[in-house]
Amino acid sequence: MKSVLVTGGAGFIGSNLVHALLEREVEVRVLDNLSSGHLANLADVRDRITFVEGDIRDRPTLTTLCEGVDYILHQAAVPSVPRSVKDPWTSNDANVTGTLNVFLAARDAGVRRVVAASSSSVYGESKVLPKHEGMRPAPISPYAITKYVAELYGAVFKETFGMEIVCLRYFNVFGPRQDPQGAYAAVIPRFIESIREGISPTIFGDGTQTRDFCFIENVIQANLLACEAPDAAGRAFNVGCGSRITLLDLVEAINEELGTKVAPEFGPTRAGDVQHSLASIEDAESILGYKPAVQFREGLRKTIAWYGRSL
Repeated sequence: MKSVLVTGGAGFIGSNLVHALLEREVEVRVLDNLSSGHLANLADVRDRITFVEGDIRDRPTLTTLCEGVDYILHQAAVPSVPRSVKDPWTSNDANVTGTLNVFLAARDAGVRRVVAASSSSVYGESKVLPKHEGMRPAPISPYAITKYVAELYGAVFKETFGMEIVCLRYFNVFGPRQDPQGAYAAVIPRFIESIREGISPTIFGDGTQTRDFCFIENVIQANLLACEAPDAAGRAFNVGCGSRITLLDLVEAINEELGTKVAPEFGPTRAGDVQHSLASIEDAESILGYKPAVQFREGLRKTIAWYGRSL
């Protein structure tokens, strides 16, 4: 692995991937339109990467950046289920049209493999647990639909063009560099910030919904393994920990780590949110060689420590 393009490389997952690649002395190129990413996430490595502020929907920019690249780690997207419910068109334009542009540019440049971020949301509200890759996707939000369509494109590009595209279905990723601000901030950084400030975090629903929270270091491992795994092309793999907790338990765990006793408040269930999520990681273990090295509580502790240093 000599040269890698990370789309969305100024975002939470993308910037962590950039740092991990640089530790392996890989040449890194980053494309990000900074709509949700932040240059601060790359401040300590700006002089070691090629950074282009641009959009994955811009074909000429992609064409230039893909020249001579071995791998693409495609993380760029308009994230958030609630945001997609409010504005389906923008999510579709970025996540479907943008991803198609990435795949086409990779094809034309002869990129060896693309590893693309997908989502556990593709499974929808199925009562079957754990979610496994043999299940039929049943998305219930525009965001989930966009991620599933991207997976379909990946499989078709393998059959039609012989391209190597691997999709990773992330389950509730959390960790350092995740933005706690904004209307669509992820639950763990939002809860940490609220509880640290003595403000009751808002749970949408009754708090009994469960999530398979996956620390960022596990996601980095999965991406790097997916670049090289010989039998992975054309497939989608779950990336989680194979365990779950309720949002009520999440609030309790954050309070325990911070030494606080801040109770949550409750709001109405949001459209598009699933009730329970749990990953089967057997395929990722057997084909990618993936094994989550950091379980939830250790990851939470590391995340809280990072936010404490970044304040």
